[in-house]
Amino acid sequence: MKEAYREQINRHGRGNFGVARRLRGIRSGMLLDAADKVITKYQTATCDELKAQKKQPATDKEKQAIEFLRNDSQARTSFIDKIAAPVLNKMFDCGIIQ
Repeated sequence: MKEAYREQINRHGRGNFGVARRLRGIRSGMLLDAADKVITKYQTATCDELKAQKKQPATDKEKQAIEFLRNDSQARTSFIDKIAAPVLNKMFDCGIIQ
């Protein structure tokens, strides 16, 4: 009985691990795409556009992304590591941060 149970765990456990790994890869790819969009937004926007956007409330999609990043520290770290330099440099150049 124990041997059959172990075999089921091994078989299903490996399958679930593979699915989890694929989902993590998809999530990572989506996160990098989102980071690229943020970087492009900051690189192509004028300072006046960025200042105006900053005054507007977050969209539902932005709120969901922020909530996701709050709940996943690894994703948050990857996202911030990618966008920090280009976004903060643009904000500094525009006088949004001093």
